[in-house]
Amino acid sequence: MNSTIFQYSAQDRYMEVFVRNFVFVLFGIMINSINGVFVFTFFRSSIFYNNPRYILYIHLVINDMLMVFFSVTLSVMAYAWPKVPFPFCVILLIITATAHKNTPLTLAGMAIERYIAICKPLHHHQICTVRRTYILISLIWSVSVLPGLADLIVIVIVRPLSVFTTGTLCSSSNVYNTPYHEELSKFTIGLYTSVVWVILVFTYCQVLVAARRASSDKSSAKKAQSTILLHGAQLLLSMLSYITAVIDKISVQLLIDDRKKMTIPNYFITNLLPRLLTPLIYGVRDQVFYNHMKKLFACKLLIVKVESTKL
Repeated sequence: MNSTIFQYSAQDRYMEVFVRNFVFVLFGIMINSINGVFVFTFFRSSIFYNNPRYILYIHLVINDMLMVFFSVTLSVMAYAWPKVPFPFCVILLIITATAHKNTPLTLAGMAIERYIAICKPLHHHQICTVRRTYILISLIWSVSVLPGLADLIVIVIVRPLSVFTTGTLCSSSNVYNTPYHEELSKFTIGLYTSVVWVILVFTYCQVLVAARRASSDKSSAKKAQSTILLHGAQLLLSMLSYITAVIDKISVQLLIDDRKKMTIPNYFITNLLPRLLTPLIYGVRDQVFYNHMKKLFACKLLIVKVESTKL
């Protein structure tokens, strides 16, 4: 009797894990496929990859694709590969954390670009060049990787070096489980988000003042205002991943029996949904990008129809 009950519980747990990972992978493929359409459109026209604004946008999209890929991979590995080699796990965690921190910094860069375009239009082409845009992207990656490297240094200092020869459950909560990591995480999150919010508020206020003073091109200034507001909305969405653990703890207290049912919606809302909305907020809203995408895929469909009729 006991063995039968154990068998059923093991089967139920296996199906639960399978369904959870299947849903995560399915959503990840869908989101990256949608983002891939925008990346494909970007590289098909020189009007985009010679424009700093669109370069920063597509960097945001590609970064979100990396974030989704590694986030879903770590989620699946937590069940499929419980003993990941420690060095490999640390590398995955550093890449994921770097991609995660890239999002707010890229949003700040996009807000600054709009601020320069509206408030300093005569100097925009001199300041916001393609070369400087790629330098900015390199700086964003350099700054974003620092917290991950700091976490690694803390491990080297606090833990014995023999830990790098062991296997571990690959999650940040399991690997970075010292009090030093907790304090370091609070500091970096507070520093990054506060700096980005200051930049967004400053650029929005400056564009707002410019919009009130403008007499000839008020529409561009107002559009820049709404764009920066959307940057703020996207930043709020990207910050949802910071409260994933908090929601998990609350669900444990409130839904003791059904807390596992909260995993899928919690992960989707706080990690995947923000990456789905990025192309919809910017790519579809931007008429130039949207029209190029529509023409591109209209031509592709026409070619397919012509080839099918020939056959």
